[in-house]
Amino acid sequence: MRLDQQSIKVQTTGKSLCQITPQVQAVITESGITAGICNLFIRHTSASLLIQEEDAKPDVETFFAKLVPENGQYLLAGQGLDDMPAHIRSALTHTSEQVPIAQGLLQLGRLQDIYIWEHRQSGYIREVVINILGY
Repeated sequence: MRLDQQSIKVQTTGKSLCQITPQVQAVITESGITAGICNLFIRHTSASLLIQEEDAKPDVETFFAKLVPENGQYLLAGQGLDDMPAHIRSALTHTSEQVPIAQGLLQLGRLQDIYIWEHRQSGYIREVVINILGY
């Protein structure tokens, strides 16, 4: 059994879902591991990871905009008005995901992709740590 760890850095465009499936698959291919598990962890508190279908993105974003409004009465606003809503969205979603690997490929469903979900209005460079454990 082997463990391979790499990080990828991705520039987000602000409050959106940014697909990273190709970058993650490239890391797996480079590792040479063909069977195992891929663990992803985002190193931020105002962005999260999501496995979702491309066509669901607008409805997911609309739901969260209603659930966690930008103009809510939040106590923390030191880093901007979008700061606390971003932290709440991150708390309600995931900072890590796991996907099986078989035959060197992510075992995602036909319509599934891996996304960084940027919760801030501005884009940021986000880092995702990828651990690949397997054979």
